[in-house]
Amino acid sequence: MTKQLDIFGNTKCESIIKTMAAMYRYLFFIALFLLTVSALQAQQHFLDLSGIWRFALDKTDRGIKDQWFSQTLAGDVKLPGSLIEQNIGDDITLETQWTGSIYDSSFYFNPKLEKYRQPGNIHIPFWLTPAKHYVGAAWYQKEITIPENWKGRRVVLHLERAHIETRVWIDGKEIGMANSLVAAHEFELPRNMAPGKHRISIRVDNRLLINVGPDSHSVSDHTQGNWNGLVGKLSLEAGSPIYFDEIQVFPDLKNRKAQVRIVLKNSGADRASGEIVLSANSFNSPEKDKTDQVTADFSVGSGDTDTLSVDLPFSNKMQVWDEFNPALYTLTATLKTGKEKSIKELQFGMREFTIEGNRFLINGRPVFLRGTLHNGEFPLTGYPATTVEAWKDIFETAKSHGLNHIRFHSWCPPEAAFIAADIVGMYLQPEGPSWPNHGVKIGVGEPIDQYLYDETDRMVEKYGNYASFVMLSAGNEPAGDQVRYLNEFVDYWKSKDSRRVYTGMSVGGSWPVVPHAEFQVRGGVRGLSWDKRPETVSDFREAISKFDAPFVAHENGQYCVFPNFDEIQKYTGAYRAKNLELFRQDLTDQGMGKQAHEFLMASGKLQVLCYKHDMEKILRTPGYAGFQLLGLQDFPGQGSALVGVLDAFWEEKGYIEPAAFARFCNSTVPLARFPKFVFTNNERLDVQIDLFHSGVAPIENAVLNWAIKDTEGKSLASGNLDVGMISNGNGIPVGHISYPLHTVTAPSQLRLEVSVAGTDFLNDWDFWVYPEKVVEMETDIHYTTVLDDQAKEILNNGGKVFLNVSGQVVKGKEVEMHFLPVFWNTSWFKMRPPHVTGMLIDSESDAFSQFPTSYHSDLQWWDIQNRAQVMILEDFPVGFRPLVQPIDTWFINRRLGLVFEAKVGNGKLVMSSADLHADIDRPASKQLFKSLITYMGSDKFDPTEEVDMAVVEDIMVSPSKQQYKIYTVDSPDELMPNSNRNKK
Repeated sequence: MTKQLDIFGNTKCESIIKTMAAMYRYLFFIALFLLTVSALQAQQHFLDLSGIWRFALDKTDRGIKDQWFSQTLAGDVKLPGSLIEQNIGDDITLETQWTGSIYDSSFYFNPKLEKYRQPGNIHIPFWLTPAKHYVGAAWYQKEITIPENWKGRRVVLHLERAHIETRVWIDGKEIGMANSLVAAHEFELPRNMAPGKHRISIRVDNRLLINVGPDSHSVSDHTQGNWNGLVGKLSLEAGSPIYFDEIQVFPDLKNRKAQVRIVLKNSGADRASGEIVLSANSFNSPEKDKTDQVTADFSVGSGDTDTLSVDLPFSNKMQVWDEFNPALYTLTATLKTGKEKSIKELQFGMREFTIEGNRFLINGRPVFLRGTLHNGEFPLTGYPATTVEAWKDIFETAKSHGLNHIRFHSWCPPEAAFIAADIVGMYLQPEGPSWPNHGVKIGVGEPIDQYLYDETDRMVEKYGNYASFVMLSAGNEPAGDQVRYLNEFVDYWKSKDSRRVYTGMSVGGSWPVVPHAEFQVRGGVRGLSWDKRPETVSDFREAISKFDAPFVAHENGQYCVFPNFDEIQKYTGAYRAKNLELFRQDLTDQGMGKQAHEFLMASGKLQVLCYKHDMEKILRTPGYAGFQLLGLQDFPGQGSALVGVLDAFWEEKGYIEPAAFARFCNSTVPLARFPKFVFTNNERLDVQIDLFHSGVAPIENAVLNWAIKDTEGKSLASGNLDVGMISNGNGIPVGHISYPLHTVTAPSQLRLEVSVAGTDFLNDWDFWVYPEKVVEMETDIHYTTVLDDQAKEILNNGGKVFLNVSGQVVKGKEVEMHFLPVFWNTSWFKMRPPHVTGMLIDSESDAFSQFPTSYHSDLQWWDIQNRAQVMILEDFPVGFRPLVQPIDTWFINRRLGLVFEAKVGNGKLVMSSADLHADIDRPASKQLFKSLITYMGSDKFDPTEEVDMAVVEDIMVSPSKQQYKIYTVDSPDELMPNSNRNKK
């Protein structure tokens, strides 16, 4: 067959392909040209004002009176940015007037901390220390050139994240003032402003001119800091005199449409009429969807406002947004008036977040909120990130730990956070920027009353279309006529905007209930009751049964970990971790500097254990709606609250990985109801298995696999539970495991693992089994509860003594050790117990050969550790290491011991302040005693450290040399009780 060739010698097929390729290249270049033209046109209507601005501090408030807006300022500063990150402001001194309450004033008079109060060596322990400090007015000034083609257009100055009040002058004429902590400050320039050069002068004042509360995370030095500056997008934007003032999208999933509510404004001189064209298209989901265009006519007079409502229908391909499938749309709104055309685009999601009884629903499906707080921690800059990528990193980190929810404690993040949360799939609860408690109250006629309405109005106007914005609170823990005020606040928002749910304020358990609140974020129904034997049978169903609305645990956890001093080197920006530097130096001064990392790791493992059991208790409670940790990350303020498994940079500390955390914090979590965790081998393990599920769909034909393993991973028993379909819910009973323990003949640490077949969902629990045997004392060991003459003689003659001084310790009796670690921190709560953050255990010692243990506290230590006395070893040799070493609060860093061995006289001593003896009826205590006695009777018992007899005896005689004192007449502490005001 003869091939047909074109004039270039190509076959017909080749010719068609080349013709099509040429056409696509042509279309590509046309598209590129159009995009370039569009971009140039956009640039023609946008001036980026970032860069170097002139600048001056106004410490004496003379700027307005002396008309600095008409003068040329002398200094230079880079914007966007804050003053402190450019080393502008005052040096830190003991007289620095901070924004934030100081609850523990002992820093100012404690003799041990004298060196940290010296000029040039100030180490504030309450929060991170800024490079400089400035609260007051500052002026920023820049020359701009208005393009010729802006003549007659509406020009707006946009200042994102100004802190806090701004006043703006153009060519010496004031054009407005704004005060908002939640939204950009926008100023419309005079309509008759001619093209050419003009001077913008901006006065920024970061004083609390409207008192939102000095501890509010929007302003406080405890959190992001009270910085002065302009830190987000700075621009001039020109547009049509007829413009979209506001567009709000209200999804209606049932009817597959969105109601688009539009507010038009006309700043021009003449009446205008025209057409609005709306359409939406999905942009981040595998299946694409695009609506048809809809149009609406409008007519608006000069200086007037017109409000329209337009229905935008969707097809059967409509994509809905949730945490599992965060499908988003771009709404394109085009405003046409004659030859003028302006376009506005916004991001939204088709979703409905509602309430049914005591549970939240996302798109009609029950959803449980696994949340943490974001408290405004930005340790490099001190101010919130304004880029989407920065917020995506935060939300993706939270999601990798199994979370789906963030509460912003008494502040609202920038728009970039909402954009990122939409993309990642995170449910957000921003709040009014107020903690109206210390120095301010709500409902009593103060400016804060109206300000919270104004600020939340701005939040919803600017961010209300974002799918992630599902909850709103007025703030945190108020004072004043709060119930009346917050009832009215909730009613206002319920009637105004149905796209999210509303509560009064997030509060602790002692605050009054706000009856009109749609959901409750409260304390009081949370935490672990580990003054009693640890178990996982109990839950909170009785306590939350008093609430008809969804109940979310307020600021859950708050379990402290020892500081990570390696973190100090990360502070390369505007802030320094002077608090951590102080704690590190004090630990070194106490002779334990080399143990810092061990303390971190050991306390970290206990912290994780507490978070696991705390969250699981909520997950197994039917009817519980969610929790909000405080927090997944550390809180660097309020005395330095090291409560996170992540540091303040949202980075891991080294003792747990995200996947391990997500075992017990996820959309599906197997649960086990253990009556206890320590058994003897004449007992039986009987455990009910539950399932928590908050998935995108029910689990069909669910099967749970289980196995009991030893520490080497060897399976002792296994099985499965056929449970059928599992719908969303908490604490769903799915089966029972029973296993006789008589085959466990040696002291053992075992693990129960439960997984959901065909998925990655797996959870596990360690438990311990000890032989049921009488402890037989070695004949050459003298057991005693007093260091009497007989015990001293035995030691001096080279014998062995086990000394149990439980209940007799004097040097250390002020230190309270519970099994649970320090709550929040001992500074903020004035040394409220407990004072200990777990224990460091010499697990490699043969002393524990009959007592399986890791290097940290675990549940088998509970009956030994909880409420046991500790010994202060302040006079022991430098570097002395106990077998069991409680880890003191980092504010004092006392050398502590629970069990130690030493050479005393010519003999060998094991001393315990935990109650250990042969006849004790607590299995773990008995087994530890047996292990210690067995060790003492072996050739391996050979302590290397020598301790003087008098030093040992002094533990039962003399109080510690370092006594903690809270109050003084020199105290700036606002909470100091009147009865203590005149005491030294």
